[in-house]
Amino acid sequence: MDRAKLTHYLQQSAYELGFARAGVCAAVTPTGFDRLREWLHNGYAGQMHFLAKREAAYEHPRHVLEGVRSLLVLAMNYRTVEPCQPAAGQGLVSRYAWGIDYHDLIHDRLAVLAERLRAHRPTAAVRGVVDTAPLLEREFAQLAGLGWIGKNTLLLNRDLGSWFFLAVLLTDVELDTDEPHTKDHCGTCTACLDACPTNAFVAPYVLDSRRCISYLTIELREAVPRELRSGVGDWVFGCDVCQDVCPWNRRAPASDEAALQPALGTRPLELIPLFGLSEEEFRARFRQSPLWRAKRRGLLRNAAMVLGNQRCRDAMPALMQGLTDSEPLVRGACAWALGQFDDPQAVVSLQQRLLTESDADVRNELMEAIQSLSPLAGEGGPAASGVG
Repeated sequence: MDRAKLTHYLQQSAYELGFARAGVCAAVTPTGFDRLREWLHNGYAGQMHFLAKREAAYEHPRHVLEGVRSLLVLAMNYRTVEPCQPAAGQGLVSRYAWGIDYHDLIHDRLAVLAERLRAHRPTAAVRGVVDTAPLLEREFAQLAGLGWIGKNTLLLNRDLGSWFFLAVLLTDVELDTDEPHTKDHCGTCTACLDACPTNAFVAPYVLDSRRCISYLTIELREAVPRELRSGVGDWVFGCDVCQDVCPWNRRAPASDEAALQPALGTRPLELIPLFGLSEEEFRARFRQSPLWRAKRRGLLRNAAMVLGNQRCRDAMPALMQGLTDSEPLVRGACAWALGQFDDPQAVVSLQQRLLTESDADVRNELMEAIQSLSPLAGEGGPAASGVG
């Protein structure tokens, strides 16, 4: 099988395996490498320190696979049904996280592609990656003709919008390359920039992760900055706002991939029961889900924020229970959330916890919350006394 036929065979195999797009580009230094370095220098990566540690590796895909010559860049559509608006006590989950962990799903498909390549090139070096290797996937996707990078920094395709995962099969076999996508079809539209609840875009095509709701609810391992908490709104895991408003996403087709269909209880997610889950119960429920990445402490922090934003009174007992959680991150978030309630019982629970709390950060959250409810402090009865 010659190069052209092998390239066509691999692309057709990708479509058979459920990928919606398959393009090929040469292994080169991506044009965005210098922009990445500037972005990291500006601190926009926040606590994602693994990016800076691997900065040099992004310079060329040979750092992912030695001797690499070609990249088969793949897109898998994950748009399924439309989201439901959350009721009080429920939180929004980003569409990509409704089903099973996509890493496992796509890695299995990449393994099949790799075997099919080796069947025709037995000595070929091959590696499949799904957004965990030091590789600028969106840059290479553009080089492979899959689309353009939009103002919200996501890859956009005229037919698929941005509701798709990217994956790459790297090989030292030389394949025929596709024409790169050179046009930007965003035009004068700024819908994504204007809609961001936390003003995370410092400029078109530049995202400050430290203000992005997806970063705040997934990657950040500490308390969300106070000034950004109300902007999180109902989002308990991830955020789709900049994609929901994108005109190119109006025409995106629905995926029939069974593994990506919404799991029961993720669209939206019931928040109050989360506070009753032990670490083991949390693991059992979310271990095979993208939500596992936030871990129990992170998801409960997020849940408390959402419940505080909603001022859902039915959630007050769960938030009070959260004040005694073993994780300081959860206790602090519950303290903030209770501080959003105009209720004397919230004051009582906060003041009682302050009497025994030893963590300095949590004590600060408790005192801030009590201060915000100071007009109610005299209504809490005997339990409110003795705490200034």
